[in-house]
Amino acid sequence: MTVAGHRHERIAGEMQQEISSMLAGELKDPRLAVLTIVTEVRVSPDLKHARVYVNVAGDEAEQAAALEGMVAASGFIRHELCERLQLRRTPELHFVLDCSEEYGRRIEDLLRQTKSPD
Repeated sequence: MTVAGHRHERIAGEMQQEISSMLAGELKDPRLAVLTIVTEVRVSPDLKHARVYVNVAGDEAEQAAALEGMVAASGFIRHELCERLQLRRTPELHFVLDCSEEYGRRIEDLLRQTKSPD
């Protein structure tokens, strides 16, 4: 593939850095006061949609509130991304809770149970 074929991947990496910095201190929503880490950003090849995978520390209620806060701030985040990355069109943001760490921990526990002689 050519360099132009990987443009959406490069933009996804830049978006991940910028959204992380915004969530770290630029957004003043009290729902976003919990520790939030952007684990991955996946941008569609046509640059119209982006899935932002986030890991939120806390219980389920805090995670749901943080996701609501991110959805409420998505317009501001898109505007800032447009200016910072100098994009003509900014992808529509879809925030998704990343549960891969919990899933991996569960798989490891199950593997330990099968290996331990009982």
